[in-house]
Amino acid sequence: MADHKHGEMNTEVQERTFEGFVRAVTWSVIVIIGVLIFMALVNS
Repeated sequence: MADHKHGEMNTEVQERTFEGFVRAVTWSVIVIIGVLIFMALVNS
């Protein structure tokens, strides 16, 4: 079994994946809010 040393793992791929996830969630929220505002304005 390999010896584990804390803090030596390369986390570059995980960081890029998380950054992409946060970007996707941010844009999704912006689009959803925009659709809700549009629906509120059209329904009036």
